[in-house]
Amino acid sequence: MRRAERGVAMFAAVAACLAGGCRRTGAPARAGSPTAVTTKSGVEMVLLPGGSFVMGSGHARQVDEKPHTIRVGAFYIDRYEVTQEHYRKVTGKDPSRHKSPANPVEQIRWTDAIAYCNARSRLEQLPEAYDLRTWRCDFDADGYRLPTEAEWEYAARAGTTTLYSFGDDPAGLADHAWYKENQTLGPRPVGKRRANGWGLHDMYGNVWEWCNDIYAEDYYTRSPASNPRGPAKGDRRVLRGGCWDSKPDECRSSYRLDEIPAFTDVCFGKAVSGFVGIRCVRSARGDRRGAGSGG
Repeated sequence: MRRAERGVAMFAAVAACLAGGCRRTGAPARAGSPTAVTTKSGVEMVLLPGGSFVMGSGHARQVDEKPHTIRVGAFYIDRYEVTQEHYRKVTGKDPSRHKSPANPVEQIRWTDAIAYCNARSRLEQLPEAYDLRTWRCDFDADGYRLPTEAEWEYAARAGTTTLYSFGDDPAGLADHAWYKENQTLGPRPVGKRRANGWGLHDMYGNVWEWCNDIYAEDYYTRSPASNPRGPAKGDRRVLRGGCWDSKPDECRSSYRLDEIPAFTDVCFGKAVSGFVGIRCVRSARGDRRGAGSGG
């Protein structure tokens, strides 16, 4: 973990070279954190170095959260949840129930999320990562995609091993998240709660976030230790991070939820009230040269 943190400084120095069309913002996302870049379509992303971390939780009693050491390669991740304004810019649509340009887009099906990733790639003239006929992801493509479950948790933890990136006490959620105990009316504009140590906002609460992975309770007892991408087959996809209607336990870094990819309506799936959004990632070429590989 400490090695991964040391890799941050090196990756910040080469962010502009690796961004493939991104530009440096001129300031770090937060003191001591990776550097933020702005994409051609105007989205702020953060470059995270590759590294190893303990995924899951020894504190939780959930079978699907059994701790295991995972290594991920370097990647860019959206600093904020995708807003309704940007979703409309890319797709021409906004399915959100709680309309506000600065709010995260919500009521997004997994199939909508991957279509948005492809459309965002086309907007920036990048190769598309998804085959929309088969739902398969090309992880070697330079375009946008949904984070793997391992990438999402790595980003949410920001180098920490506690239940939340700010510690074990859920009282700290009030500063970092919109959730059941401080918001009852719906999602709020992105970036209004405190960022984690790597400059990422709303990793907890506001809206659930889709991951690329198919869900399996026991997957991480048998997954590859490096860049796991989820099972090859299954009927449900992973959600992470909790939403504005979530209890503190559902906002933990390791908490896992699964949902039917074609539906976000509560009538068809679990009680997520349809409040599901998007945060995109994009592979960083530095991981293929071994930089910031962690260990």
